[in-house]
Amino acid sequence: MDSQERDRTASEHGAGTVRLADCIQFMQADLVHANPTPENLAHEVTDVLMYDPLDEWTNADNRIILAVGFAYGSADFDQLLHRAANSNAAAVIVKAHGAHIEQLRDAAVRHELAVLVAPGNADWTRLVALARASVVGAAADSVSGVRLGDLYAFANAVASMTDGAASIVDPLGRILGYSTLPGQPIDELRRVTTLALQESGAPAFDADFKAVYAAAEALYIPSTKEGVARLALAVRAGGELLGSIWIIDPGEGRHQAALEALNRMAPLAGLHMLHARSASDFGERRNGDLIRTLIDDPEHASFAAAQLGLDINQGLAVVALTIAQPESGSLDAVREIHRLLHLVTTVCNVRFTTSHSALIGSVVYALFPCQGDEPRATQRRIVQEIAAYGHSISSHPLVAAVGSVARRIQDLPESRESASKTLQYLLGQLAPAVRGRAGLTSAVALFEDHQIPLGLLQVGEFMQERGLAESDQLAALHAHDAENQTDYVETLRAYLASNGSISAMAGTLNVHNNTVRYRVAQLSNIFGLDLDDPQKRLWLWLRLATEDLGMQMNRQARPGK
Repeated sequence: MDSQERDRTASEHGAGTVRLADCIQFMQADLVHANPTPENLAHEVTDVLMYDPLDEWTNADNRIILAVGFAYGSADFDQLLHRAANSNAAAVIVKAHGAHIEQLRDAAVRHELAVLVAPGNADWTRLVALARASVVGAAADSVSGVRLGDLYAFANAVASMTDGAASIVDPLGRILGYSTLPGQPIDELRRVTTLALQESGAPAFDADFKAVYAAAEALYIPSTKEGVARLALAVRAGGELLGSIWIIDPGEGRHQAALEALNRMAPLAGLHMLHARSASDFGERRNGDLIRTLIDDPEHASFAAAQLGLDINQGLAVVALTIAQPESGSLDAVREIHRLLHLVTTVCNVRFTTSHSALIGSVVYALFPCQGDEPRATQRRIVQEIAAYGHSISSHPLVAAVGSVARRIQDLPESRESASKTLQYLLGQLAPAVRGRAGLTSAVALFEDHQIPLGLLQVGEFMQERGLAESDQLAALHAHDAENQTDYVETLRAYLASNGSISAMAGTLNVHNNTVRYRVAQLSNIFGLDLDDPQKRLWLWLRLATEDLGMQMNRQARPGK
């Protein structure tokens, strides 16, 4: 849209009015308009709504509705279009999910509603952020002539409007863009950080960054020994913190005007940072596909390693990370796991100058190189660092497991397997806390931290696969307890745990010593257990230990009743 058309639109619809056409242009998300007409393109847009059919219907007047999980032809889909049209919604964004564009166009025309079709691989989290940012961005389009996503050009535009050298920083301290206008003074701190493309300290632990992130508007940051005063603005889109803009103070007589200019540019800053992030989407998808091949497809792993330029000489470890969500399929869970992927990618880029990570299901997998004299200690510190940022993306615990070291490309699937097993073990330990919302502490571990219980789990799997646990004495005890409401399995467990000590068993079971003696005698009389035989004791202990671990691994973090 050229400036004359924008001016003409403003005069026709009122200054500051945002049209659907404006939002579509600002989103630049490969949306296909099923039924473009002058009327629906000119429809006013004031907000964005994520629709859930289980929620009570809310006012959709002049709002763009994102229909997550809806498919053409379903009753919910038709009901949504009907409600949206009757409520004067600006548009509905859907995914085709196999429907032809002609079918979606017919539905849109039938309901006299603008329907925008997103690509099947589009990320809903990114779409909602883009949609929300586009509404305010179109209304505050004060920086023209800058291609969306070009953060160096945008930094120059900001520096020009504020009369101060500008830097754009992501939440982990990476410099995403900086201004290069001649004649604007800078200090040593600005010089060092732009050369390194990295802040000298982590924003999460810096008082100035924390103050900026907590503020709703641009702030004045007084000078320090390290540098001159600055103006700073936290940049957000759809409630997500994207980073911040920092300006060298242009001077006492001008910094108030500069603060006001920064506040006006906040919506556009969000759009530029979102588009800069999405510009790498193709590379991320390719990277993700190659990582999947590397850890899942040994036949083609060497090809994937060559494409990624991996150096296996010092070894690599597969790391598995997820969020212990009580409802893993919810919209919030999907949004948070994608944020985790971005967090892992950013930290790896900072720590290793490269990142190899992918989202597979609800788990983020990453490759950590083995660097330095103590590579495992380094890998532990990095997953702990990622976990420390976990509170910024979710209120639920972040769980991370580092797999065994792979010395060859062919060993990476084994490293992935050990990381996945360790992750599942940690999730099993966290499950009761997640259900009860108690003790929600992130958990990180190396594979060797839990190698013994994980080894026992493999023993248990072997027993199950070979049918060794189907008709032994422990199975008979379980059947008897279930039928007669007795506690012989617990008695056996206490006997093995206490090495046959009657008094210790009585304390564990909370019964009299004579009761314990009677139950132990019954184990022999009824079930024929020879507890004096060390091999039989070992077998029963293995059966109980692997059974208990298996139950722990199979526990799912469900919401409490």
